[in-house]
Amino acid sequence: MPLRVTFVAAARSSGLLAERFEDDRPLDQDGWGEVLQVADALLPLAAAELRYCSPTPRSRATGDALGYAPLVQLALRDCDMGRWRGLTLGEAMAREPEAVDAWLSDPLATPHGGESLFAFITRVAGWLDTRPVGDGGRIVAVAEPSVIRAALVYALKAPPATYWNIDVRPLSTTTVTGRAGRWNLRLEGATAQRSRA
Repeated sequence: MPLRVTFVAAARSSGLLAERFEDDRPLDQDGWGEVLQVADALLPLAAAELRYCSPTPRSRATGDALGYAPLVQLALRDCDMGRWRGLTLGEAMAREPEAVDAWLSDPLATPHGGESLFAFITRVAGWLDTRPVGDGGRIVAVAEPSVIRAALVYALKAPPATYWNIDVRPLSTTTVTGRAGRWNLRLEGATAQRSRA
């Protein structure tokens, strides 16, 4: 039986333009309000046999607020951004425009002194591929949007540059099914009624 891993994007702790690299801020009031609004819809995921989360305060708080009691996974931490940690993209660009350009265009680049995009995707892929098959078929993982983007790049066997074209919204869910080295993206939702013509 293939595994079913559902990622839940952590609630936000700031507006999109204020997002910071390796943001360790807790959920803000808006984030808590958003969790409360979707809690009923996401509560069924608590039935998963295994429940995990990224080590960030907002991922842990999101998982706890949804009743998942998730186990922190260090492999699901955000990309190590070295000296850019805590900066917004705009702040990093203002300080080191050539370095940011290199980082955005080369998945192996580490101008910030941290982890390359390729290494980040590989780390998240390793976590996904080492999920215990025998312990259950359903897994839920509350993670930062960047972690979910990395998992999707790997699952779809897409080039690393695809990472920049994936938008993961706070509290959205993304499901992949399969097993080590063979994953499929599963899109779910209400089934459209077919009209008879």
